[in-house]
Amino acid sequence: MSDNMAQLTDRSGRRYASDQPRWRGDDKSPLMMEPLPGITREQIDTGVNSQWRYRAALPLPQADPVTLGEGRTPLLPRTFAGLHVAVKPESMNPTGSFKDRGSSVMITALRHQGIGQILEDSSGNGGSSIAAYSAAAGIDAQIIAPASTSPTKIAQVRLHGAGVDLVPGSRQDVADEAIRRADTRFYASHNWHPHFLQGIKLIAYEIWEDLGFTAPSAVLVPAGAGSLVLGCAMGFAELRRAGEIDQVPRILVSQPEHCCPLVNALTGGDIAVEARTWPKTLAEGTAIAQPVRDREVLAAIRDSGGAATAVAEEELLPAVRELARTGVFVEPTSAQVLPALRQFHADGHINPDDTVVLVLTGSGLKAGQALSDFVNDVSP
Repeated sequence: MSDNMAQLTDRSGRRYASDQPRWRGDDKSPLMMEPLPGITREQIDTGVNSQWRYRAALPLPQADPVTLGEGRTPLLPRTFAGLHVAVKPESMNPTGSFKDRGSSVMITALRHQGIGQILEDSSGNGGSSIAAYSAAAGIDAQIIAPASTSPTKIAQVRLHGAGVDLVPGSRQDVADEAIRRADTRFYASHNWHPHFLQGIKLIAYEIWEDLGFTAPSAVLVPAGAGSLVLGCAMGFAELRRAGEIDQVPRILVSQPEHCCPLVNALTGGDIAVEARTWPKTLAEGTAIAQPVRDREVLAAIRDSGGAATAVAEEELLPAVRELARTGVFVEPTSAQVLPALRQFHADGHINPDDTVVLVLTGSGLKAGQALSDFVNDVSP
């Protein structure tokens, strides 16, 4: 395990110790860990059957991990539109989404720092994940969520023992309210806290190992706040620095048409997203109008040679059904990568010779009511 306590930087260039409980810079910008050297295949702890097998890649002190066995989700071969791809069902994580990767590392760091009470805002998956890991760590968690959040996700949060405060308005309204309350207890935001990204980056190590210690040509992910974008960019960059891969994969991003600020910014050549109001989308996990790390996410996509595309709302539920007919049950937020795959292929961003990994971020059980209504409205 690494004891290399790398420093954090904000957008103004100020540096901070990474072992201090801090969620943003003095300039109120998000913090990023300074680039780390990465690890080689010899440094994988193969006796650990979770993402903590890559612990040597984490800038953490000697501390017991808060783990529920997250990671080690499979790569499943599938064929869609004549393209042979691999899908990675992150629904197999303990609380049913990829967020468990970041929660495990962030909560481990916060427990070590002596934080006993935290505040989090979420549209569902992040909240249920942080509630679960807080319960495992003995930390008191308060989750703020949109009033429109799936009842299943809210029930999961409550059952883990976290307090829940449902706030009217959009996902952005909830994020703004959380920052207003951040003086009352430590704000352990999965969108803000840099250690959360350290957990997400381990998905890159996992893909690399499962592909026989090679990198794919492209990774296709849904994006709201963009933690998967940054996690993939960070993880694969570390593997390149460690000499394990020659080139980082292209990062391809899907967003719903009803909330696609990153797509619009990329198309317009902008370095940040434009503040505006968006209509409601079934892909609630990606309904983030103003991503905190928009500048960093956009730069990561561009630096990888990647691209982004918007998926029509009417394509979301059919995509859930198409994936389910291959045995993989995901929520609409995840399913959007399937129509996006077709669009990227049509636009020339993907060709049949590419090795492409589609990350499916959350379980279909997270969207039980919407999917029940869909099944009842259509014939088999």
